[in-house]
Parts: sequence; C-alpha cells; structure tokens
Amino acid sequence: MSDLPRPTAVVIGAGISGLLTAAALVEHADVTVVERDVLPAGPAPRRGVPQARHAHLIWSGGVLALRELLPGFVEDLVERGARLVPIMGEMVSRAPNEIWFRRFTATHHRNLVCSRDLLDAALRDRVLADPRLTLRQGTSVLGLVGEAARVNGVRLRTEGQDGEETLAADLVVDASGRGSRAPRWLGELGLPEVAEREVNAGVAYATRLYRAPAATLDIPFPLVNVQANPAKSPGRGGIILPVEDGRWIVTLSGTRGGEPTADPGEFTEFALKLGDPVIGELIRDAEPLGEIVTTRSTANRRRYFEKLRAWPDGFTVTGDAVAGYNPVYGHGITVAAQSALALGALIGAHGLARPGTGRRLQRTVTRPVAAAWELAIGQDVFYPGASDRPPNRAERALAAFVDRAVATGARHPRALGALLDVMSLEKPATRLFSPDMLVPMLFGPRRPFLTEAPLTEEERKSVTG
Repeated sequence: MSDLPRPTAVVIGAGISGLLTAAALVEHADVTVVERDVLPAGPAPRRGVPQARHAHLIWSGGVLALRELLPGFVEDLVERGARLVPIMGEMVSRAPNEIWFRRFTATHHRNLVCSRDLLDAALRDRVLADPRLTLRQGTSVLGLVGEAARVNGVRLRTEGQDGEETLAADLVVDASGRGSRAPRWLGELGLPEVAEREVNAGVAYATRLYRAPAATLDIPFPLVNVQANPAKSPGRGGIILPVEDGRWIVTLSGTRGGEPTADPGEFTEFALKLGDPVIGELIRDAEPLGEIVTTRSTANRRRYFEKLRAWPDGFTVTGDAVAGYNPVYGHGITVAAQSALALGALIGAHGLARPGTGRRLQRTVTRPVAAAWELAIGQDVFYPGASDRPPNRAERALAAFVDRAVATGARHPRALGALLDVMSLEKPATRLFSPDMLVPMLFGPRRPFLTEAPLTEEERKSVTG
C-alpha cells in the first residue's frame, strides 16, 4: 500500500449533480461537498431546488448510469416507493405532433419515477454516508484559488462565521446549477469570456399534488402525458405522474400567452383545454393536496466551457452549470448521472492531478450534454421568440424527419425501440437511421393512428368508479 496521501477534491453544490459527482470522485479522492443551504433530514423541499415540486423522471439511460455509479441504489429507491415504469407499456403519451403512441411492451426501457424530494433524500442518505466524504453546509463559495493554468482550491464563507477561508484541493468541480458563477470566476483568473446560447420557449409550469383515486393503487396506473405542439402557439401540455404515498403529481405547462396560473379554480379547466382533455378528465374528481406551485425557470441555456482555448487544470464544471434544459423533456438528471459516470471513469484511467487533465475532464463531462441539448432545442426553437435566430434549413429538415420517426414509432414496436433508445439517451441520434426505424418508415406500419388516449377500460374505471 502507498504511503502517499489521497488526493483531495471539492464539489460545489449538494444537488443531484453534485452528489453524483461526489460519488464518482470518492473512489479516487477525499471529497468535500460545499453546499450553500442547510439540507433537510428527510424527503422535504429545500430553498435551492425551486423546481422540486414539479414532475420529474429519470430516463432509462440515466437508470443505467445510476446502477453503475451506485450499485443497489435504484433498487433501494424502489423499496422506498419509487417505480420503474415500462415505456410505453405503462405510459400513455401524446407526442408533440399530436400522435398517440401505442402501448407496445416489447421495449426494454424502464424510467425511474418518484417525487424529487424522495430522490434527493435517498441520494443524500447513500452518498453522504461515505466516511471519505465531508459535507460543509451553510457555506458559500466566493471564488477560485489559483491562476489561469491551474486551480488549487476555493475561497469560502460559512454562515455565522466571520471572514473567509481557503480550502485547498487537487480538483474543484462546480455543480452549483443554473446560477453558477463559473464564467465570472474564470474571468477573474484571466480566462476569456465563455460563449453561451439560450433557447427560451417561455414555458411556465404549474403543479398540484392530488390523492390518487383509491382503485388506481390496485393496478400499475400509467403515466399520462400530453405534450405541447411547437407548431401551435401557445403550446400547452401536461403530465400525471403517479408517485409514492398514493399521490399524483400533476404538472401543466404553457408557452407565452398560454401560461397556467396558481389559481385553483383554473387548474382543471386548463387541463381540459389541452390538445386532448384526458388529464383534465382524470383529475376532475380527484382530491387536491395543498396549493399550486409555479415556475418560469425553464429556458434551455448552455455554456460552452469546452470551447475555451485555454482551460485550467484542477477545475471542472458539470450539470446544469454547463447546460439546463426545458424540464418537459426530463433529461437533466439523466445527463447528470452520465456526466458523473464519465468523470469517474476518466479519473480512474488517468488520475486526478496529471497536467492537461482539466481540459480532458471538461470535454468528457460535456459529451452527454450534446444529445439532450439537441433534443430540447430541436423542439423549443420553433416557438415564437424562443431564439435570437430562426430555425435554419437543416434544423427544419431534422425536425421533419423526427416527426416522421415519431409517427412511425407510434405504430411500430421496433421503430419505437429505436426512438426510445435516442430519447432515453442510451444511444446517439444516429440510431434513428438504423433499419429498425428506416424499414417501417419507408414501407409503412400497417396499424392505423390512434384517435384517443389508449387507456384501458380497467384504468378508466379505476378513476371514474
């Protein structure tokens, strides 16, 4: 055994991205997680995660990453009330082009579904229990220590204490989310401005909890999803997410001019006026639990750190600090898990502090971002006012092809499998050009399009009685 001390790492932020990054790093270094908030003891919301009340899911690509990163975690979460949902077998979904998917059961895709509070609590319990990890709560990072070529630590201020302190580290990872100050910190070290892009469809979200109708608890009641159509303005959508403790999370969304509100008297009426009224019909007689919560922090925003000509060793930015997405696509947690897994693999192969590793790390954690980013802006860029430039010819051609792929997957099981491979971030977009998709696309599936939500008679009766 070596007598050399273990390397040290600082992770900024104890959200999902920060904790998954810490889990990946702790095999290679002693890790300190610095968190501005004081974390709750159990499944409860916290100030730093304002979007936590809304519907969340983890695509199968993220489930695979979680299983590799934290063996047994997914199963433990299921024991605490989460659910692995077969897609599309236990999902009723209307695509943005207003086509209902048939509920084929042949795909392997399983999405992880639970409340964000439960997910966060389970992840804290698992990751923070590691003795190689130290948590600093109520502590803010003021800036980086080092120079343009090398970061050596961070400057901190802890609530209730005077002055600031310096915490040295071989690696600093910024996982502080959309509000990251990394561009400013890099500028203070003499690095150039970081290029950014924003595509903002102007989506507002309103969410309310409901007590699930009692009979729905006796069957695996499906997720019900009506997606907004970017070809129509305003675009409106919604989802019913059955979660633990016999509850439904119901999130409604609308773009500029068609936003849902926090008015309880308007919530069900808004759902009934979606492109299909099925969500409104299902919640019309359900018992609401608590008030409606809203948010407008839904823009797709990407910072291109990996394109800087110079990058300091000892520093990496990951998670929403690199790219945040319109939550309707559900890719943020999946990308965070894949990025953490990639970071851990690279450090395991090349070490933590080798010169030149910083640039390689930044490019590695950014790779999972690209697919999710293109999927999100490929839809949102078509909403009026979403971007400072209109969609170009290539983006329009790609969107038209994706519409054909959706129409094919909605009626053909192999094509659906290819589509889900891409949507789940398991495989790259080139999977859409495989024979599984192109053969049925060219020669046509025999099944007709569905004209209404494919709920079974048993599922409908479990709600209406």
